[in-house]
Amino acid sequence: MNLPQLDQPPGFAARLLDWHARHGRHDLPWQQDPTPYRVWVSEVMLQQTQVQTVIGYYQRFMAAFPDVQTLARAPLDEVLHLWSGLGYYARARNLHRAAGRLVDEHDGEFPRELEAVMALPGIGRSTAGAILALACGQRHPILDGNVRRVLCRHRGIEGWPGLPAVERRLWALADELTPSRQIATYTQAIMDLGATVCTRRRPACTVCPLVEDCTARREGRAEALPAPRPRRERPRRQTRMLLATDDTGRVLLRQRPPRGLWGGLWAPPEFGEGGGAEEVAGMLAGALAGLGLAARGPARSLPVLAHAFTHFDLDIHPVAVPVRCDDAAAASAHVRAVAEPGPGMEGAALVWYNPRQPLRLGLAAPVAQLLAALQGENE
Repeated sequence: MNLPQLDQPPGFAARLLDWHARHGRHDLPWQQDPTPYRVWVSEVMLQQTQVQTVIGYYQRFMAAFPDVQTLARAPLDEVLHLWSGLGYYARARNLHRAAGRLVDEHDGEFPRELEAVMALPGIGRSTAGAILALACGQRHPILDGNVRRVLCRHRGIEGWPGLPAVERRLWALADELTPSRQIATYTQAIMDLGATVCTRRRPACTVCPLVEDCTARREGRAEALPAPRPRRERPRRQTRMLLATDDTGRVLLRQRPPRGLWGGLWAPPEFGEGGGAEEVAGMLAGALAGLGLAARGPARSLPVLAHAFTHFDLDIHPVAVPVRCDDAAAASAHVRAVAEPGPGMEGAALVWYNPRQPLRLGLAAPVAQLLAALQGENE
């Protein structure tokens, strides 16, 4: 007796392509004229950032830097200024460095070989594959966060995707499922599915084109997959920031080192992490003296500003002090060296920043908040 054969769902890629034709995103700004440069900028901005947040930043960035040559020639401060508020500032610094490499080593042309793209600062295998797939139609699997989530749920893959063994399995699966045709559309489709349907929380399984053979859906485990990163206690750090204001309301900012937290951005000088009132007063006096400044009024503490980073939380304790300049260099509009720099200020660049007529400098979001709060108090 021959048993009836159950109908098998169409192939993974075929269902995604059909879904994308009807429900995918087709009008994102980087999808118009998808050159390697335009796609590269979008892919870097989209790392750990939502599409709706990126769109405005992307449009302003491309208006200022329409091609790799313009980006390579631009001052880093200008690049960071247009990135301010987008976070993960190493992405902007790497974009700028990579643009310089493209001009110096590739005559301003984006390479078409995966290894050459991956050799550029800030570009890993998935980003390189996405650029070449979306802009050039080359067949390369990708494995960004959205794709990881789709694959983990569809195939019921256990374990945190950041573990090497799990990641290797996911790369092999991504390669197996990537079709040989319609590469750019497929790549956009699987990213769109993860971003709009197979979301991290409350996935819309009932409208998913892959629901017929999705392991997570069948086993009721969509919310449990992919497995989360093993929990670690988040450290909480403290810092004090000096909001030194002159008699015109300008605030002294220093440029942070090129690497590390807020690398290359501008922020108020820091002067310690904690201590009692007497110790804090001593640190404050030392910071002012090191900057060639003297208080012309009492210091006052502003409300603590809490800010969350990827791996730790930071409590910023701002201290506002009206100052006069005892050092002729410190009194100038732009200070590029400090005669007797305080601790941690060696070689630092300083600037008097007028919040009412802001310079085009890169400011981290918490710093912009502090300056806005200080300006609000002074008005």
